[in-house]
Amino acid sequence: MQLGLQVTSLLLCCSCLLCKLFYTSIRMKQRSWRKAELQDLFTRTLSLSLSSRTTFRRIIRNESTEQFSGMPYIYALLNCLICLWYGMPLVSPGIILVATVNSSGAVFQLIYISIFIRYAEKRVKLKMLGFLISIFAIFALIVFVSLRFLDSPSRQLFVGYLSVASLISMFASPLLIINLVIKMRSVEYMPFSLSLATFLMSLAFFVYGMFKHDAFIYVPNGIGTVLGTLQLALYTYYNSASREDLRHPLIDP
Repeated sequence: MQLGLQVTSLLLCCSCLLCKLFYTSIRMKQRSWRKAELQDLFTRTLSLSLSSRTTFRRIIRNESTEQFSGMPYIYALLNCLICLWYGMPLVSPGIILVATVNSSGAVFQLIYISIFIRYAEKRVKLKMLGFLISIFAIFALIVFVSLRFLDSPSRQLFVGYLSVASLISMFASPLLIINLVIKMRSVEYMPFSLSLATFLMSLAFFVYGMFKHDAFIYVPNGIGTVLGTLQLALYTYYNSASREDLRHPLIDP
């Protein structure tokens, strides 16, 4: 219980810090978007980061990760780090908002992964630790290569293509558990909030990318919108199927 309270307090503190970063980015950059539209984009992105609170409350309460997969959070962390770097002025001038919201996402994903590792079985714990170390090694290599060997235009293309790949991987990662969903005919381990937040965030950034005429933003987020729609459709279908199964008696009269 104390750990749960500490995590909740940490999330609230992070939320306050992220709001300050968001408003600072608005003041620093002159944009043609209205303030309300920027707030909507930030809110939808933040909703993706907070969408797993229910899942991790359950993990903390039961002191077990059960059948939940930690891979969506690994993919999300890698994506946030790459997109954070893509949004930095050294790589892509003029889109500091991308760096701001992805820095917040990276903080939340790191918190989620830490909790997952804390309550996972030993085999899964070691696997997740290996993935986490690999993520930071890959990110460090990307930063080193882009700064050491590439000029500004080539750097943007290099990091941009990597961000496209990482975004698509992140949006598709919740589908990794689809075999379990089909086998159990249940969406218990496919959180609706995560699928909905993925859809809303990808849609928001798709519109933002179209507005900024940046294919590295609108192309992967357009694909993410389609994948998010697929996840919601799967959730709707198997949620209805599981409810239908519950109506049937276990023993025929």
